[in-house]
Amino acid sequence: MASSSYTHNGFYVLTMVVSTMIVACAGSFYQDFDLTWGDNRAKIFNGGQLLSLSLDKVSGSGFKSKKEYLFGRIDMQLKLVAGNSAGTVTAYYLSSQGPTHDEIDFEFLGNLTGDPYILHTNVFSQGKGDREQQFYLWFDPTKNFHTYSIIWKPQHIIFLVDNIPIRVFKNAESVGVPFPKNQPMRIYSSLWNADDWATRGGLVKTDWSKAPFTAYYRNFKATQFSSKSFNPNSDAEWQTTELDAFGRRRLRWVQKYFMIYNYCNDLKRFPQGLPAECRRSRF
Repeated sequence: MASSSYTHNGFYVLTMVVSTMIVACAGSFYQDFDLTWGDNRAKIFNGGQLLSLSLDKVSGSGFKSKKEYLFGRIDMQLKLVAGNSAGTVTAYYLSSQGPTHDEIDFEFLGNLTGDPYILHTNVFSQGKGDREQQFYLWFDPTKNFHTYSIIWKPQHIIFLVDNIPIRVFKNAESVGVPFPKNQPMRIYSSLWNADDWATRGGLVKTDWSKAPFTAYYRNFKATQFSSKSFNPNSDAEWQTTELDAFGRRRLRWVQKYFMIYNYCNDLKRFPQGLPAECRRSRF
């Protein structure tokens, strides 16, 4: 455990950085994933323990999991495109298929050298998304690997960065909001060019003289919850509230200092009233 200090928006912040050990999977990227597009721009190496995606002017690249998952925890360590990454998007997400698909998204929007990445999150249920929250990160995600995690249960979805919760999306079916709980999802990732919108709304274009752009992946871990957990009275795992007191403090810290967009605060976007889930408790 180490402490670090820095300033953000005029605030002096002292944080305790907790090193989290990631247990190596018994498998490897060869066993767990298929390279799906981009020809040789997607590569698995180091004995199956490292994967990279690259983007050039001809094509991006991507991969997907061999397995489908219905509830669980997904962890992946990523090191994002370094330098001038404007116009590029590195997407890492869970998704089912079809017009009423469910989806849980991390998207990393590149930027000019020295400007921070934007971490874009979204949740789709039965084909409907538009639930975006965006964040700056409290570190440079291109210098080292960092862990990006999704906890998916029938009660909630939690997004975490280095085991720090940044967002909780609660099941609000009781007020008529569909929740992803019936469709198994695969894990996907892609690196692609989106310079029509990704950086400053498309004002900053991809500088192809900096290509190829490359992101790296390691230490994938998937923990599926057992089938007995479908009986909420039989397994304390499902009884657990979203976050303990420390987790709620961490979440408030991230949302106070690093959140830059929340659809639940965008009154102009929803002139007829905010979505029903926005009117519920945040935690």
